[in-house]
Amino acid sequence: MIKLEFLFDEEKDLWNIWDSCNHDSRWNDFKKNINAKILKICVGKEFKDCKEELREYMQKFYNSKIIEIFLESLKKSWKKINGDFFDRIKKVTKNDFPFDEVKVYITTSGRSPYNWKEPSFMVSVFYSLPHALNTCGHELLHIQFHNTYWEQIEEKIGKEKTADLKEALTILLNLEFKDLWFAKDKGYECHKELREFIKKTWEEKKDFGILLEKCVKYLKE
Repeated sequence: MIKLEFLFDEEKDLWNIWDSCNHDSRWNDFKKNINAKILKICVGKEFKDCKEELREYMQKFYNSKIIEIFLESLKKSWKKINGDFFDRIKKVTKNDFPFDEVKVYITTSGRSPYNWKEPSFMVSVFYSLPHALNTCGHELLHIQFHNTYWEQIEEKIGKEKTADLKEALTILLNLEFKDLWFAKDKGYECHKELREFIKKTWEEKKDFGILLEKCVKYLKE
């Protein structure tokens, strides 16, 4: 049975806050919802140079029980759907999930990055529980894609378009997984057309291999 280990790591959280303040994305402005004081502490600085000031600023939150309560709630909720989720991801992609264990770190940032090699991902403490469960599915689908399909697709359409495809494929969560958490995976506005193409193609024939082939062709045009 594949297991998610839910954790809080202060050092990783501080790094994610700092990185979110300095991260430029062509998909979304992650800075827009960050507290002005935190932006002032972090923007344009090296992590090592602002880490302790940021830690001091975050200490009241870290000393509260909010993270602990959220972590336990998410852990218990995911446990109830863990088996169903991994059964479905295998059925949808026709491949086993590539790891037996994944670490899930709670973060106080609104950004939830993933590491496909470790593997691990983050979930924001500020998400509702259904949103957090959907985020788990979202990041796990990324990890599956990155470890199983990324290399061969990147050879055909390049890194940028492969990243777009990886992100847009999460619309499948709305089509095949939504009853597990009753929250919608919204995606990014720039992927709207690609997500609609994926939805249409999937509904015509639920074959992941054919879907990827058609997406690669679509992105080449």
